[in-house]
Amino acid sequence: MDEELTDGYKEPCGRCGAVAWALSDGLQFFCKNCHNVIERTQEVVDVSTYLLNNRISTLSRSRKKTGREGGRQWMVCEGFQFILKHQAEALVGLGVCPQFKTNVLWDFWKQYLQKTRQAYTRAPVSSTMNPVDLSSESEPESAFLSEASDLSGPTSASAEYSSDGKSSVCSGSLDAAYYFNAKERRSRHLMSMPRTLALCHLALLWLREAITLADLLRLVSKGLVPYINVHEHFPEEMKFFGRDALIFRAETIPSYTKVHRESLHLAKVLQLSAFPPVSQNCLLHPVLLSLRYLMDANLPYKLHSLLCQVIEKTAMGKDHFLTFDPSGSKSILLCYDLQAAALIIVTMKLLFKLDDQAEWSLSRKAKKKEQDNDQDKKEESKQGNKMFCLRSWYMIVQPALEQARKREELVEAKRQWKSKKPVIASMKHKTVVLKRRRVVEQLQSSFCTLAGSDPEQPSSPSSFLFLWGKEKEADGPSLHNKHLSGMLVKEGKEKLLVNKKYWHTDFKHCQKRSCWFHFPDLEPTLPRMYVWVLGLFSFLLGVSKAEVHKEVVKVEQRLILGKTVPEKDTNEPQRKRKRTAHPV
Repeated sequence: MDEELTDGYKEPCGRCGAVAWALSDGLQFFCKNCHNVIERTQEVVDVSTYLLNNRISTLSRSRKKTGREGGRQWMVCEGFQFILKHQAEALVGLGVCPQFKTNVLWDFWKQYLQKTRQAYTRAPVSSTMNPVDLSSESEPESAFLSEASDLSGPTSASAEYSSDGKSSVCSGSLDAAYYFNAKERRSRHLMSMPRTLALCHLALLWLREAITLADLLRLVSKGLVPYINVHEHFPEEMKFFGRDALIFRAETIPSYTKVHRESLHLAKVLQLSAFPPVSQNCLLHPVLLSLRYLMDANLPYKLHSLLCQVIEKTAMGKDHFLTFDPSGSKSILLCYDLQAAALIIVTMKLLFKLDDQAEWSLSRKAKKKEQDNDQDKKEESKQGNKMFCLRSWYMIVQPALEQARKREELVEAKRQWKSKKPVIASMKHKTVVLKRRRVVEQLQSSFCTLAGSDPEQPSSPSSFLFLWGKEKEADGPSLHNKHLSGMLVKEGKEKLLVNKKYWHTDFKHCQKRSCWFHFPDLEPTLPRMYVWVLGLFSFLLGVSKAEVHKEVVKVEQRLILGKTVPEKDTNEPQRKRKRTAHPV
C-alpha cells in the first residue's frame, strides 16, 4: 500500500540507502527505516483505488486537523508568563537582585491575573464568555501573510473558509480571539508585548534598581533582554499557530513614551500602593543619576556641584517629589533618566547660555586665558590647560557622536527582524512555508559567506555609550577633570556666574486640549547649539529631542516660576522663542 501512496518512488534514502518510503499526515515523503524526511511531496491523491478495494489505509488515526496538533491546550496569558519569566531571568543574569524575579515581578503578575480575572479567581472571565466572532476583521489576518505570501490559489495562506463562506483563522492558544476585539482589550486590560516591558519597568522601579527605562529598552535592542521573536523559545507543546503571531510576534521595539504610558496604566490597574521612597542614596536620585550622564557626555565633574544647587532650588531632590504613588491624587510616574539629562542641560544654559553667541565668547576668553598662562608661568600653564572650553568639548564630542550614530544605524540595518522559526498560518501550506524558510536561510548563509561578514555578537552590557580617556579604543580625550574658573567671577566672598541672563521658551498654556507637542515647529527658531545638546542627550537616552526638551521646560518652570503648569500644558512650548533676562 505504501508503494501506491508514494507512486512507486524507488530512489534510495540519502541517509541510510534503504528504499522504504511512506507518506506523513502532511503528505511528505519519509523513510520508514531511519525516519528521514525529504522535500518530495504528493501533489495529487487518487482516491479511486481505495474505493474500488473498499478499504481505507492511513499512516495515523483519522482526526480533524487543528492548530494544536501534537501539543496541549494553552491560554494566551501562559505565553506572556513564559515571556516574563525569560525577561526576568535575563535581567537577573545582568546583575539585578534575585528578588526581582522570585518576589516582585511574580507578585505583580499574580495581581494582574487576579485583577483582570484571568486566574486566581473562582470565576475567570474567559470561562464564562463565548468566543468573539472575528470573521469580519480582515486587517489582523493580513498582518502575518508575509510567511506564506504569493502562494498558489485564489485564497490567502492565512485564511481557511468554513461552510458559511466566512474566513476564520485558527490559533494554537484557546483564547486568542478575545485579543482582537477592541472592547475586550480595553475593558479587560489584556496583556501585550509592550506591557511585558512595562511590568518589568515597574518591578525594577519598586526595587530602586539602577536600570532606567532607557537602559531597559537599550538592553532589549541589543538582544540581552528577550523581546524580538521571543516566541521562538516557546515549549514544543505550546503550538504557535495562526493568530498567535499577531499577539506574540514583536518585530519592532516600542518607544520610550509608549512603555512609560503602559507602566502608568498597569500601576493603576494593579492598584499598587506607594513605591519605596527614592532617597538620596538611591541610584535613581537625580544627584547620582546626573553624575552618570555627565561622565558619558564628557563634561567636567565641577559642573555637578552647580547642578546640585539647581536640584535644591527646584526641590526636585525631595523624597515626596521623586517617589511614585499610583494611589495618590496626582499619580505621576517620573522619567528619572530624562529628568537627570534635563537638569544637566539647564545647568549648561546657566553657565554658557547656549544662545549661539555667549558660549563661543566664553570659549574664546578661556582659550586666551590659557595662552596667557603659558606665556607668564610655565608651572601655572599645566593648571591653565585644565580649564574647560565649550568649543574644545564640542570638537571632541561631535565626531564621536557621529561615529556612534553610524554604528547604531549599521547594527540596525543588520538586525534580523524576521523569526527563524516560521509562523504557520494554515496547515495546508505548512510544507511550502517550511521549504521557503529553508531556502531563505540557505541564501542568507551563502550571502554571508561570500560577503565575508560574521553575524553580530551581542556586546557586553555597559551603562556608558562612550569611553573617554587615553586608552587605545577611547572615543576621545577625557575632559572630566577640567575646572570652570573662567565661568565664575568673585564678587565679595561669593562666586557668581559670568553669564547674567537666562533665556527660555514661553511658558504659555496650550489652548487646544488635543494639542500635544509642537517641537518640530519650534526647533528652527531655537539656537543651534542648544538643539545639538538636545541631540546629544537624546542619543544617550534613545529618545527624541522633543521629549528631552519637554523635560527641560519642566525644570525651567520649577527654577524660574517656582512651580509647574498642569501636565497637559507643559507639553506645549510656543513656536516663537522668547529670551528673558533673568538673574541667576
